[in-house]
This record gives sequence, structure tokens and C-alpha cells, in this order.
Amino acid sequence: MIGTYVVLAAFFIVDLFVLGRRPHVPSTKECVQHIAFFVAMALVFGALIWWVAGSGPAIEFYSGWLTEYSLSIDNLFVFVIIMSNFAVPRKLQKFVLSVGITIALVLRGLFILVGAALVQRFTWVFFIFGAFLIYTAVKVARGEDDDEEFHENALIRMLRRVSHITNEYDGERLRVTKDGVKYWTPMLFVFLTIGTTDVMFAFDSIPAIFGLTKDPFIVFTSNVFALLGLQQLYFLLGALLDRLVYLPVGLSVVLGFIGVKLILEALHGNTLPFINHGQPLAMVPEVPTWMSLAVIVLAIGLSALFSVLKMRSLEKRQGR
Repeated sequence: MIGTYVVLAAFFIVDLFVLGRRPHVPSTKECVQHIAFFVAMALVFGALIWWVAGSGPAIEFYSGWLTEYSLSIDNLFVFVIIMSNFAVPRKLQKFVLSVGITIALVLRGLFILVGAALVQRFTWVFFIFGAFLIYTAVKVARGEDDDEEFHENALIRMLRRVSHITNEYDGERLRVTKDGVKYWTPMLFVFLTIGTTDVMFAFDSIPAIFGLTKDPFIVFTSNVFALLGLQQLYFLLGALLDRLVYLPVGLSVVLGFIGVKLILEALHGNTLPFINHGQPLAMVPEVPTWMSLAVIVLAIGLSALFSVLKMRSLEKRQGR
């Protein structure tokens, strides 16, 4: 575990202070190389878990990583809107994403610690997690997910009222001085917005991954590997995000499945006095880990495939 944290910290330091400190618009080749590297590292890490701890934890990691990565792709829609809302120069967007994602990772780590403590002490919390995921799945399937619009959160609105703010960027600087008065640049608010917005996404993703594994180490590393390739994925997909028309359907299936799985687990380890007199329901089936991985792969894979087929069909019609 210590070795893993050291390597992951090194990844983020290089990404943030070496690659991220060179403001530029990454090419398609650069994005593909970075994404391929992080995906390969996730696969290798899962294989190492398999070698050290067995197939169960490894499948839990792969399931969690795929779920977090899929949800992260959906979250890129909001990142595009945030960058547009704050008019971030394209050459600075890579650096902004690096810092914002790092902030989000730290906040997610705290969220995971709280979630792990709740899961270990109160098994009934799975009823809440499960119900929330099923509710979210229905919203996503019906197209009611409010991630499509960006609204400044309360923290940003408060800072705008009490601080001097300039509308102009000055490279990567957060503070500038004009006529003897210090101003915050929009860069600070972009950092805060991306970081805090990603924590809001955690209300979907953290309960989802706790439905796949209760091991905080696997939960955290799954999130890290999903976030590591996110900024390169942002530039690679870009305008292609709106072509993944069936991705919300795939995500709703995944979230709904995990929500049901959580409720089944809560019933199987029930301690609530008003359900079966506080006794576990042994007859409730347990969903095996391999089935979770199969459902995730099929749901996301088929949604991507049907999205590609639909876009090709539309392009052929428009070409006529």
C-alpha cells in the first residue's frame, strides 16, 4: 500500500508540476499516449492485486475503476461548460484541469474515509446508498440529470461578493496588482469550481463503488486511476462528447444495478429492528463480483457501440 501511494503521488507530481506547468494544447497523439499509459498502469495494478491478494479484490478493483472512469467521462460534459463559462484560454486548460483534479482527489480522499467509517459501523447505510443510486439512475435514464447545466456554487458566489476580481487572466497567476489594488484572477475560481464540482460528482460515484467493494484502499486507488487520465481524455474527446448519445443509458444501467446490489447486501446483513426483527435475511441472494464486472462492461460497451452506430447512421443521412 505504501509503495502504491508513493507511485501514485509521483504520477500526480509529474503530471502537475512537469507536464502541467507547460501551458499548451496537447495534440491527439500526446493525449492517446497519456491515456494508454494510465490505462495500462491500471491494468497492471489490477494484475498485481490479483497476484498478491487473489482474484476477488482484483475484480473489485477493475469493476470500481471501470465504473469511476465511465462516470468521469460523463462528468467531462460539465468540465467543458465550466471552461466555457470562465473563458479559460485553451493553452491554460491543461494546467487548470491538473490542479482542479488534484484538489478533487484530496477532497474525495476525505469523503472516502467518511464513507468507509459509515459502512463499517452502520450496515444500514447501504439502504440509503442503494436508494440514492436507483433514484439517480432513473433521473439519468429520463434525461433529468442536472449535470448538463453549470451553476456557480455558494462558495464562488460568496467570494465574488467579498473580493476584488478581475475578468482577465494573467497566465497561471491567481493574484495581480492594478493601480496598487490586489485582485484575484478568474484562475482561482476555475480551480475552486472544478474541485468542488467534482466532489458533488462523488455523491454518485463513491456510493457506487462502495457497492462493489468495501475496501477503502481499492475505493481510493480506483478513483485515482480514473482521475489520472481525465485531463487528457478531456482534450481527446472534446467536441466528440455529444456523440456519446447512449452513454447516459449505460450509466443508468450501471448505477441502477449497483443500487439494487447495495440493497440486497443491506438485507443480507440486516440489523434494522423493523426488518425481520433485526435479523439478517439469509435467503436474499448475493450478487457475485464477477457479475458486477460483466454488467458494467456490457452496459458501457454496448452504450458506446450503439452511440457510434447511431452517429454513423445520422452522418449517412446527412450526406445524402
